[in-house]
Amino acid sequence: MRRPTSHASCTQSIRRSDLSKRSALLFFFLCTLASPLCSNEITVNFEGFADGTSITTQYTRLTFSNATIATSGVSLDEFEFPPKSGANVVFDNGGPITIDFSSAVSSFDAFFTYSVPLTLDAFNSSNTLVTSANSLFSGNERLSGVPGSSPNERIQVSSSGGISSVEILGAPSGGSFAMDDVTYTTSIPEPSSLILALAGSAVLIAFRRRIFVMGMS
Repeated sequence: MRRPTSHASCTQSIRRSDLSKRSALLFFFLCTLASPLCSNEITVNFEGFADGTSITTQYTRLTFSNATIATSGVSLDEFEFPPKSGANVVFDNGGPITIDFSSAVSSFDAFFTYSVPLTLDAFNSSNTLVTSANSLFSGNERLSGVPGSSPNERIQVSSSGGISSVEILGAPSGGSFAMDDVTYTTSIPEPSSLILALAGSAVLIAFRRRIFVMGMS
């Protein structure tokens, strides 16, 4: 005959099973918290503004300075400075263009047509230079640019520590480049990861309560 299983032995077996489940769920929960962030890439193409518009805070999260709209067929010489897309670009009106981000971004890039060498500097929240990039040529206009160059050169910077502002310097007094299709990348928690983390927390709490009740019985 099979020997009856004692109540204490059964209880210990259930407790060991619950402990194993709890450990597995804890591991799952920690992995969820450690899941990577997803990237959110945003592009600004400067369309929809009239020629001569000063761009300052029209775009969410961004604050521009010394950036003015130039439109093809109006103030923009599109034969030398063709837009990357659409009809509008911004040019450096009176000095270098600066862009401040309301919260740090991980990367920034744009397309530039220029008549003098460009420098793109990126700064962190302490206004410390974190990375920099330079144009490939001294000029890349479509008609009078350096041989081998072409308009709308992509220049980009990135920093894992975050970028809070950028400055694009051409001629100190401005009027030396056109910029189009600005793209910046933010890092945000992936929604599915947040949902899994909350679900894991709820299940862990439920199992903890169950084990506590069994321990009291």
